[in-house]
Amino acid sequence: MTETRSYHHGDLRRALLATALEAIQEVGPAALSLRDLARRAGVSHAAPAHHFGDKAGLLTALAAQGFDLLAQRLTETGDDFLAAGVAYVDFAVTHRAYFEVMFRPELYRTDDADLVAARERAGAALRSGVATLPTGGAPVDAERDALAAWSIAHGFATLWLAGALPERVGDNPRDAAREVLGRLTP
Repeated sequence: MTETRSYHHGDLRRALLATALEAIQEVGPAALSLRDLARRAGVSHAAPAHHFGDKAGLLTALAAQGFDLLAQRLTETGDDFLAAGVAYVDFAVTHRAYFEVMFRPELYRTDDADLVAARERAGAALRSGVATLPTGGAPVDAERDALAAWSIAHGFATLWLAGALPERVGDNPRDAAREVLGRLTP
């Protein structure tokens, strides 16, 4: 006798996105397939394609969700650079699957309107915290200052996730990020 799985859910799109995040935790975004996603979710192999079109459509939706979540986390920190930087690192560690998709633009549609808007919200929230950094007498260049701050927080998060930081930073990513990023603020 063959086993038949039936799937009943009020929001299949959301369930597929959640299942995709779990799969990405295991295999990474590049190795994700819609067929495997359907199998994991217990739906027909056509269901993910019906909702997202193709893998790029699925990853575009995940990237947009990720940028929205990041924007929310950064907005909660107000205009405090250190808090924003720590929140950025914390987001990368606690939402690793999103983080791994968000910064792999070759995997999704970068011109998708929802994605562009979410990415801009996250960028605006990050720039808000940078505005409070001391300039040391240098002329203010908000865009370059934001790029520098983002590069530092993103670099730290990426190094943490790769396990490439020295042991002396400890085992708590938030505390370690606070110590490192705090060196930039008075």
